[in-house]
Amino acid sequence: MAKERNSLFQVTEVEISYHSKVPASERYKITCSSDAAELLRKHWEDGQLGFVESFKVLLLNRANKVLGIFTASKGGISGTVADPKVIFAAALKSCSSALILCHNHPSGNLNPSHADIQLTNKLKEAGKFLDLPVLDHIILTEESHYSFNDEGIL
Repeated sequence: MAKERNSLFQVTEVEISYHSKVPASERYKITCSSDAAELLRKHWEDGQLGFVESFKVLLLNRANKVLGIFTASKGGISGTVADPKVIFAAALKSCSSALILCHNHPSGNLNPSHADIQLTNKLKEAGKFLDLPVLDHIILTEESHYSFNDEGIL
């Protein structure tokens, strides 16, 4: 019993911080899916776009300026697992106001899979609850991109 009582006082403190290295006036503004795709392509790891699948999130402020790019997961040739809790933890920690989701298809196929659509809908609904709208989900390949928003399925 004394051991349980002592454990009441041994609790780990959680500290949350976000440190921007880019002044607000210099942040990149997203105005369309092509802006997002271009930025993501430039910041994708060299040689990885056509190699293994990864899932990234553009974290945006209220003016759709980029607060940061968060790599939510890295997978294999045919898939990656994006955990909504991890994605929204990063968004909340950075005080984001909106998100743009992105993952690559190493195969070069731009069509979203059923799993891609399901995950997008799940994240969109979670975003509504948290007042963190998901503005788009972009699929990148080495040659092009696909925008859920542009195609009207977001």
